[in-house]
Amino acid sequence: MVKVNILEKYCKSCGLCIDVCPKKILEIGEKSNQKGYFTVVCKDEEKCIGCALCGMMCPDVAIEVYK
Repeated sequence: MVKVNILEKYCKSCGLCIDVCPKKILEIGEKSNQKGYFTVVCKDEEKCIGCALCGMMCPDVAIEVYK
């Protein structure tokens, strides 16, 4: 099982992780963080293949992927 953990306090909604995800399971959510950014959410963790491209692409190191 794969777990995608978004560190909401660091996410700036840049969308780079959304663009790089091969399964297209990331999207901008409806909840904002303390800085006012709407943070990214994983809409279907079961489809995640654990490639961690989202975490590597994130300039703010706001995504952790666990296998």
